[in-house]
Amino acid sequence: MNGTMNAIVKHHRGAGAELQEVSIPSIKDDEVLIRVKATSICGTDVHIYNWDEWSASRVQPPYVFGHEFAGEIVETGEKVANFKIGDYVSAETHLVCGHCPQCLTGQFHICENTKIIGVDTQGCFAEYVALPESNLWRNPQDLPTDIASIQEPMGNAVHTVLNGDVAGKSVAIIGCGPIGLMAVGVAKAAGASQVLAFDLNDYRLDLAKEMGATAVFHSGKVNPVEEARALTSGHGVDVVCEMSGHPVAMDQGFKMITNGGRVSILSLPTKPVTLDVTNDIVFKGVQVQGITGRKMYETWQQVSRLLHSGQVNVKPMITHHLSLEEFEKGFELMNQGKCGKVVLHP
Repeated sequence: MNGTMNAIVKHHRGAGAELQEVSIPSIKDDEVLIRVKATSICGTDVHIYNWDEWSASRVQPPYVFGHEFAGEIVETGEKVANFKIGDYVSAETHLVCGHCPQCLTGQFHICENTKIIGVDTQGCFAEYVALPESNLWRNPQDLPTDIASIQEPMGNAVHTVLNGDVAGKSVAIIGCGPIGLMAVGVAKAAGASQVLAFDLNDYRLDLAKEMGATAVFHSGKVNPVEEARALTSGHGVDVVCEMSGHPVAMDQGFKMITNGGRVSILSLPTKPVTLDVTNDIVFKGVQVQGITGRKMYETWQQVSRLLHSGQVNVKPMITHHLSLEEFEKGFELMNQGKCGKVVLHP
């Protein structure tokens, strides 16, 4: 398809972005061209927009960023066999090599040569995006586009929470950004006996209640460790899902975990983290997991089923719908923490 489109471009090595008219991407033989119907803003996009140390070391402007979306296929490459024009899709955003030791043993989600759409390649904050067939996920026709666009980050929440047993256990979600909010819903759906949510933002703590948290705590007004122990007969919680990336909060997570518990870390701290490894990890016999991406495609199946069954209702945490042209307002809301998930509609 020839022509131009509107796109949000990370235009320079500094803060901000621009709405520009750029060429519609051309596709390779194994790719499809997708008309984007909805695309949501992720914390990673905020890092890139704000231009922090991580983004400065990783991304190479100018390029179109964004990686969460839902849309309709409008063109297919010659070698595309399983998708056709008109199919309603989202996409796994990790482009993997298929030949490293991890890929060869089925652990595609930790491919050592991973490239991420909208981080290392052209992204989906645009009217059209081109992607390989192997990364596509076919959506049910009745799934609203805004919900379909957040399946990728919901996969992060599902992978974090369900990377161990939570049924009948106490679970602490530290950090109630959009993925943390979804993690609250996933933990509740998976049968957690208690879901404790911790954050410094009252707006998002209210959303955590709507997502199913059994107790919420403002970590600046109470002692999170004491509160967690008080609700678990002094033993500490069974599972901690660390979503905040804050060094103090992460240390608190390890202090509130019970002996033999599990700490799953999805967050990306931007500063060094100091932990009492001896007392809070080794002597407790704690299992520590680093979580990256989603299992391809086990996690996508879990996300799809949780949404289809209604066991996880993500509608409360999708708080804003904006046009592509209003993207600056969306990033402002994200930076202020006055939103759940922000969805842009090209």
